[in-house]
Amino acid sequence: MTLTDLLQTQLADPFRIALIVGLHYTALRNQAATGLVLPLAAGVVFVAVILPSTMGLGAAAGLGLWAVVGVGLVANAIILGVVLIGWQIVRRFRP
Repeated sequence: MTLTDLLQTQLADPFRIALIVGLHYTALRNQAATGLVLPLAAGVVFVAVILPSTMGLGAAAGLGLWAVVGVGLVANAIILGVVLIGWQIVRRFRP
């Protein structure tokens, strides 16, 4: 499996998408106490590390764990960017 295939697989992973959406929702709810940037960054790193560590995705992909985590960081950042853009659109057009 190439890194491009791995990125496409991670971008289409519904569990990863749900975790990032939940992370954004939680960060918004706690924004007054914790801010927004640091919890989102920590959550992106957490999801990128915990999924391949617990599901064995590094061995299944034929790549090392850190390569899968690195691609996961990129995938999580892309998903979070889409979620943030979607949230800004919703906020702008909400009455």
